[in-house]
Amino acid sequence: MIKQNEYYEGRVRSLEFANAQGKFTVGVMEPGEWTFEAPTREWMILTRGSWDVKLPGSEEWKTFGEGDSFQIEDNESFTVRITDAVAYLCPYT
Repeated sequence: MIKQNEYYEGRVRSLEFANAQGKFTVGVMEPGEWTFEAPTREWMILTRGSWDVKLPGSEEWKTFGEGDSFQIEDNESFTVRITDAVAYLCPYT
């Protein structure tokens, strides 16, 4: 029912689950710079902290704070740069 995911030697962790509203992960990331490939469309919603994001097709960093979100299409990648631990929610299709 609930799957645990770990990336980058455990510095990024999430719990994956599904309910009547759809599929989700909730997770935390330690400081660092992390690149992710999205196999499906997903929305990244920051719930704690702030991060800089390099969105697909851009070479510029954009800062997001608590409550901010962005959408990634399937088979796109994005990079986050974090200076303090963050928490996020990620619904996906």
